[in-house]
Amino acid sequence: MKANRQIPDKRRRRGTLNIPNMLTISRFVLIPVYLIIFFGGHIQIAFLILLAAGLTDILDGYIARTRGLVTPVGVMLDPLADKCMMIAVILSLLITEMIPWQAAAAIFIRDLGMIMGSAFVHFRGKLTVPANVMGKLTTVLYYLAILFIVFHLDFAITYLWFVIGVSFLTSFIYIFQFLLLNRRAKAK
Repeated sequence: MKANRQIPDKRRRRGTLNIPNMLTISRFVLIPVYLIIFFGGHIQIAFLILLAAGLTDILDGYIARTRGLVTPVGVMLDPLADKCMMIAVILSLLITEMIPWQAAAAIFIRDLGMIMGSAFVHFRGKLTVPANVMGKLTTVLYYLAILFIVFHLDFAITYLWFVIGVSFLTSFIYIFQFLLLNRRAKAK
């Protein structure tokens, strides 16, 4: 129960198979769909699949918060679905040489670190920091970078490096907030 303290009691739901969580699960299902379409040579259509996944991310969060359907499972799966989709997209762009390996490595290091860190935090029963505006902004910036890359805009890779920098800054902010949150909880 200790790990769930970040979800207010009145908004916590015991049932995990609710609409927001089903939307989150649909993002996991969209990953192989994206990959099949992308490697089938339909890169712009694959980008539309990515946008659909992004829309489900917005929708599931909105429904969960406004309908009081926030669950511990959703809190854990939602960012995992985002990271897995982003890893699939970056891997596809790397394999097709649309991005340099150094950029892909930086993104993988950051995202895998966030996934492993989140799992460690979750299983240790620590409090987690909910998604904030910086995390959402970073996601939007990544989507724009992918759009620019898919449509071969001249500044796409430079912009991608900018977004990678923002994503690392966002990660450091999350780590700082996590440490502060758990230090305060321990002091109580």
